Amino acid sequence: MAAVSLLNPKAEIARAAQALGINITGAMGLQKLMATNLGPKGTTKMLVSPAGDIRITKDGNVLLNEMNIRHPTANMIARASTAQDDSLGDGTTSTVLLIGELLKQAELLIAEGLHPRLLVEGIMLAKKHALEVLESLKIPTLIEREALIPVARTSLRTKLEPDLADMLTDICVDAVLAVRGDGKDLLDLNMIELMEMLQHTCVETQLVEGLVLDHGGRHVNMPKILQDAYILTCNVSLELEKTSVTSGFYYKTAVELDKCVTEEHRFIDLRLAKIIELKKKVCAGNEKGFVVINQKGIDVPSLEVLANEGILGLRRAKRRNMERLVRACGGEALNSLEDLKEEHLGFAALVREEELGETKYTFVEHCRNPTSVTIVIRGQARHQISAIKDAIRDGLHAIQNAVLDACVVPGAGAFEMKAHKELLNAKHSVKGKAQLGVQLFAEALLVIPKTLATNSGFDVQDTIVKLTDAQRETEGSVGLDLATGEPMDPTSIGILDNFCVRRQILDSCSIIASNLLLTDEIMQAGMTSLKG
Repeated sequence: MAAVSLLNPKAEIARAAQALGINITGAMGLQKLMATNLGPKGTTKMLVSPAGDIRITKDGNVLLNEMNIRHPTANMIARASTAQDDSLGDGTTSTVLLIGELLKQAELLIAEGLHPRLLVEGIMLAKKHALEVLESLKIPTLIEREALIPVARTSLRTKLEPDLADMLTDICVDAVLAVRGDGKDLLDLNMIELMEMLQHTCVETQLVEGLVLDHGGRHVNMPKILQDAYILTCNVSLELEKTSVTSGFYYKTAVELDKCVTEEHRFIDLRLAKIIELKKKVCAGNEKGFVVINQKGIDVPSLEVLANEGILGLRRAKRRNMERLVRACGGEALNSLEDLKEEHLGFAALVREEELGETKYTFVEHCRNPTSVTIVIRGQARHQISAIKDAIRDGLHAIQNAVLDACVVPGAGAFEMKAHKELLNAKHSVKGKAQLGVQLFAEALLVIPKTLATNSGFDVQDTIVKLTDAQRETEGSVGLDLATGEPMDPTSIGILDNFCVRRQILDSCSIIASNLLLTDEIMQAGMTSLKG
């Protein structure tokens, strides 16, 4: 009897072969679920929430996050895979497939009597050698638009239709290069705003070199379009605020009441006067516009004053947009108007207001050297917009990874084929039964090209034989052409993957698979099992 049974008679225990069977079943079940999503020819899945909301996607990260996975092993693999996606933006489906294949191959060897510890030793040796192969396949890349486009296209085509993916490729690359600026500051993808608009079609998705605010002017007489506009970004109250202590006005006559009201609003009037004075100074003798974007409120009398002066006033701007505005338009975000000068102002070539139903949007466009931009995602349905948003997020991360790594690796299963060849050659240098673990790792890597072939409608055995023969005859990279099913050089047609993603897949898969193989007992003895 297990020790935990003495402490908790109701504990559920799975030992040795049963525990291994539970782990392998969970991993293989998740593998079968995710396999059909891999690659540009992968299929999509429809997720229906209890409330009836529909989400159609082939993004592995979305599927694993949205599904309610009860199996403990599958849940652990899902959490590890989504953690990789959160940090690198890709590799979720490949991680699940490789873990499942490692356990599937290990089941046969363990059934024949091989100890899991020897198998794990071989797997870790194979991982180390596979990382060396990955290093040898690195292709240095320049931080230029033409060099980054293939990386973004490869990522986006696995999520969306080719025509739409190609259109979004240019948008994503331009957005990242704009945010990167001169490259001295850390590349921050949070400076790329993704704004959703339920209108038109998805091909009208656009990149705005500036910011799009989800509100407009609050006065009917304010201008709707301004050319060559100065932007004042501030966090100053232009409305009457409640006092921090309990207080009140006491008066005897109507004259005293007027004096109290006038004095109360005097501080706001002084602030408005400074704004108007600066506006007249910078806009005198020209037709330039003036925009005030305030994080705090602007009351009705203040809006009236601004409208009479031809100033567009936006109130209650989101805090996260204040830094973006400064990076997009220039100038400074002011907390006080005491020393208001022209150098505190930003600039935008065009500020316009667009209405969608009852919602107003303000476009601040064509800024000077903007390091904060907005991608406006348009579509006819919510699920369509969600799919595009997820794909754009992955595309942006792919470009960021290429910029940070300053290198890429061949895609289309080329690394897996090269590593398979090298590992089979290297296994003879490993002594003892550990070489079976090396061979297992090499065979497991083939799950990626096998799944790509299956999803593209080609015969798996025929395809793998062709790829293996082609790889044997060359020292270069050989990948699978999903259009013809024939071997090809992925670098020549621009199918490129991120180096850091492939490296992370190898690390996480080998460690997780090893931990699961070395699990000889599963105990469910938490507090919940004591009830009843």
